[in-house]
Amino acid sequence: MASCAYCNSLILFGGSREGGFRYCNETCRQNGILVHHASQLPAHFVQSQTRAVHQGRCPKCSGEGPVDVHTAHRVWSALVLTSWSSHPAISCRGCALKRQAGSLLSCLVLGWWGLPWGLVWTPVQVIRNIVGMVKPPERDSPSATLQRLVAIDLAAQGIQQAQAVQAAGVPPPIPPAVPPGAS
Repeated sequence: MASCAYCNSLILFGGSREGGFRYCNETCRQNGILVHHASQLPAHFVQSQTRAVHQGRCPKCSGEGPVDVHTAHRVWSALVLTSWSSHPAISCRGCALKRQAGSLLSCLVLGWWGLPWGLVWTPVQVIRNIVGMVKPPERDSPSATLQRLVAIDLAAQGIQQAQAVQAAGVPPPIPPAVPPGAS
């Protein structure tokens, strides 16, 4: 099965393609440019920034790390309508456990009420939450998912900076016609 090149969600049916990438929806396809720019960043720069995030403070509670990507999975159903989703977040283990436990409880209460997909997806999302709670990312090194999200964030910052410079109308510096010191 395919996964989205931007959000890494599982694509069961449909999706859209751009170049060699597959995306789960139009929003992710539009954000796919970030994936391309992220792949162009120097690996050592991305790794150093990823280690800094991993060893830093939790963005949710400002507590001690390590910080990594933890995913909470949800499902809710009503008669013939069922919606399921996965929500990755960068946080410490404590914040992740709270989110995953809340999602687990939400699945158990709201997931079963749709036929047939509520009965199918509720156990899947419950198990995914339990696995995430019992088997978190390694504490010693950042996960590949964290490195990918950091690279995407760095690419987004680079694009925003380039757009700000372009919007300000500041032309790029023009090299001198005669090199300095040559006369």
